[in-house]
Amino acid sequence: MPTLITYRTPIQEDWVDYNGHLRDAFYLLIFSYATDALMERIGLDTHARGRSGNSLFTLEAHINYLHEVKLGTDVRVQTQIIGFDRKRLHVYHSLHRAGFDEVLAASEQMLLHVDLAGPKSAPFAETSVALLQGLVEEQGDLPPPAYLGRVMQLPA
Repeated sequence: MPTLITYRTPIQEDWVDYNGHLRDAFYLLIFSYATDALMERIGLDTHARGRSGNSLFTLEAHINYLHEVKLGTDVRVQTQIIGFDRKRLHVYHSLHRAGFDEVLAASEQMLLHVDLAGPKSAPFAETSVALLQGLVEEQGDLPPPAYLGRVMQLPA
């Protein structure tokens, strides 16, 4: 199971602009919901967060807008674990139209595992580490994502 689908949704009317295209901010909303679903997969569901007092915070997010997305389009988010350490998780989300492989948008994100009592960074629980390692192994044959590690700058 190398392809991990973390979120599916139709594009809602209040998410589009005057041109009928998905507004910039709502790409991030969709990717945020995908991160929430990923949290469920790695032992950070609502119950676990309440019990442990730990969660994930987004440290950095880059979005590449590749194709317009219109009202009513059914989309899905595929998520790839790029890497993780004791406290951080590097993920790559790609947005796709239902039934098609073409990438409509991509978001690379660095997430931090946090003890909400601080708030301060905290190591992942052993359960989360094991689940993350399992996902990394399952996705081991996936090629590096096309928009991974991009830097925004004007040519010199």
